[in-house]
Formats: sequence, structure tokens, C-alpha cells
Amino acid sequence: MKPTVKPANPNFSSGPCSKRPGYDVNALDITTLGRSHRSAIGKTALARACANTVELLGLPQGYRVGIVPASDTGAVEMALWSLLGPKPVDVFAWESFGEGWVGDITNQLKLDNVTAHRADYGLLPDLSQANPDHDTVFTWNGTTSGVKLIDGDWISDQRTGLTICDATSAVFAMEMPWEKLDVVTFSWQKVLGGEGAHGMLILSPRAVERLETHIPAWPMPKIFRMTKKGKLNEGIFRGETINTPSMLCVADYLDALDWIREIGGVDASIARSKANLAVIEEFVAANDWIDFLAQDPATRSNTSVCLTLDLEPAQIKELAKQLEAQGVAYDIGAYRDAPAGLRIWCGATVEASDVKALMPWLAWAYEQAGAK
Repeated sequence: MKPTVKPANPNFSSGPCSKRPGYDVNALDITTLGRSHRSAIGKTALARACANTVELLGLPQGYRVGIVPASDTGAVEMALWSLLGPKPVDVFAWESFGEGWVGDITNQLKLDNVTAHRADYGLLPDLSQANPDHDTVFTWNGTTSGVKLIDGDWISDQRTGLTICDATSAVFAMEMPWEKLDVVTFSWQKVLGGEGAHGMLILSPRAVERLETHIPAWPMPKIFRMTKKGKLNEGIFRGETINTPSMLCVADYLDALDWIREIGGVDASIARSKANLAVIEEFVAANDWIDFLAQDPATRSNTSVCLTLDLEPAQIKELAKQLEAQGVAYDIGAYRDAPAGLRIWCGATVEASDVKALMPWLAWAYEQAGAK
């Protein structure tokens, strides 16, 4: 039968992600609007965004956080263009974004000594192939495959190379072994449900040392430059952004960070996301027509939950359309490069009660799609 209870919030998009519970744009502190980002009030807000991120994530001593252009993609590209070159590179890719970094490193930077370790959707590559004397590039969570890393045990504490981690759908939702990560990137519109266009770049002291001792062999666009006269441009990590940021987006990000603090910090944020995944795990266990794309339960993402269905691709698209037409789930179709299926965002800004209310609708839509 057609369910009667709908999710209070039907937004399950994997980016931009759902706003936090109780979000009200009218509650944002907009005193910075119309002011220069280089004014005292602008710099204070930007610096607070960096400092609050350091505090809430519990970053190790000496780690820096900066706001950079072009979302997570821009942050990753800054790291690749600025840091790669001195050492061979290992790239681990198991979905479309990781594959994109392989392409950029080999086709754009044209580095020769690059080894790509790949796996099909639903699997992880052989992480034991990571060479501690190489630079290593990887995503923490496969946003389009629903497959995440279990831990950082495969990363050597005696490494001489840098680890560059695209963690845009993992930060604030998954445990991160910060001491093993030299560069971490993320964006506001993922786990925190913030607005887009800005990236966050986290650098370890080892990454800073590389920046100050390595001069890339290629021309560096202005928005990628993190050093001046051979020294790190510390201003970037105090809120003195390279280009003009949206102060409205900054206010929105600060609101999200305040909410993380209010609910109990990053541990509470991670717990909320895991609770959302648990709802779907219970539903999948009870229905044999639906399954996780991730083949190993330990690698199931608790943010971008990717599901396969016992339907043809056209039927799955029809199912997603049915759910949207009913106003119970928006934007949950699989990523365009991924196998046909569903992708339900289960980050901390999503309520477990809404995920639970969605499950009967999945069953109803499955019956509707299968009957056509």
C-alpha cells in the first residue's frame, strides 16, 4: 500500500546536501554583507571560519586550515599542482572522482612516474601497494560509489612521501587519522550542508615543508599560489583569501560550525551519520531486491549511501521520478558515471526519522516501477 507518512525533509542530495535541522537563513549573522572581505570585520569572520574548523576537527599541532577558491575540486587541484613532482606518485581510484585525479595528474601535469591503483565500483583497490616513498593521492570516501576507507592503517608512519586526501564527503562524518594525512580537502556543501564555491585546504607541517622547498616545473595560476618568495603565504590560513569569497556563504558556514558545536562536536556529527546508515542497513537486510553497491559491509559509506536494485536502469530512473513526484525524496539517482541505482545522502544534517520515513516509500516505488 502507498505509505501515508512522508519525510519532513525530503532533501537527500549528495551535494549540495541538506541544510541542518532547524536551519533558518534569516538567523545568519549577515553583518559582513556589503563589506570588503579585507576589512577588519571580513577578516575576522574568515579567520573564525578557519580557527573553528581547526578546533572542531581537533587537528594536530601545526596543521593549518585555509579557505580557497572553487570548492573541493579547487582545493585538490591546488594541492596537486603545488606539491607533486619531486617524487613518484601512487593514485588510488575506485570511483569517478578518484579517476578524475588520475587523469589530471597524468594528462594535465603530465607526470611520468605515476602508478594508478584502480578498483571497480563497489570495491577498494589493493591499498597495500602504497609505497611510503611515493606521494599518495586518494579519496577517503567514494562519493559516487558509496565505498569508504576503513582506516588509515595502510599509510606508513615512516613515509617520506606526502598523502593527499580528497575528503569532501568524509570530514565531519567519518573518523580521520589526521597524523597520517598531510593534505586534506573538503567543501562546505557536503557534510555540513553549506553553500558551494569554496574549498577548504588542510596542510600538515610536512606539506608546508614541501611547499617551501619545491618549485613546480609548470606555470602556476595565481589562484593556486600558496607561497611568496619561497615561504608559505600564512595569510591564506588566517582568512586572507586569494580571491574574493562570498561573505554570505561564510556566514552560512559559520552557522553550520556553530550547530556542530551545539550537538556535541564532531563525534556527535559522526554518530548522527552512522545512525542514518543503520536505518538503511536494516531495510536492506529485510528486502532481497535492494543491496549496497559496496561489497564489503565494512566499507559502506555512511554519507553517500549507494544502492543497487533488482530493476532495469530505466525502471530505476522511473522509481526516482516517482519519489520526487510524491515529494518524499529529491535528487537520489545514482551519479551519472556510476552503475544504475540510488544514492541517498545520510550525512549529519539528515534526520534519522526522515530516512526511516523514506524506506516504505522505496518499497512502494519499487513495486510501481516493477509493474511497468
